[in-house]
Amino acid sequence: MPKTFYTERDIEDLFKQGIQSLQVSDDVVLTELAYEKAQKLGFKLDWEHDNPPAAPVRPYISQQIQTPAHIDSSPAKKGDDLKKRVRDAVIARIGSQVDTVLLDAIIQRVLDNTQGM
Repeated sequence: MPKTFYTERDIEDLFKQGIQSLQVSDDVVLTELAYEKAQKLGFKLDWEHDNPPAAPVRPYISQQIQTPAHIDSSPAKKGDDLKKRVRDAVIARIGSQVDTVLLDAIIQRVLDNTQGM
């Protein structure tokens, strides 16, 4: 039997239609954002097995970025200017709600992965 997927938008639409609960079984999949939206709206999720989804594993949040020894990590590094410009642009666009540690990690990962391009 095919699975039914619910997104954040699906939960919002159901709530706007006056539906206040959803039966969740093995054939129903909620995205993480759908689960969070349901909680925010007070939308009742009836779990068949009483086990809501576990938090996803996000190693990029919990792991420290380690710079290989052969890469120059001095402030004069060529990518630092680009990193600073991207960081400043994101902060200007998003404002104070940005997690700067996570932002720096994401920018560094993107720069590391696109270095050869």
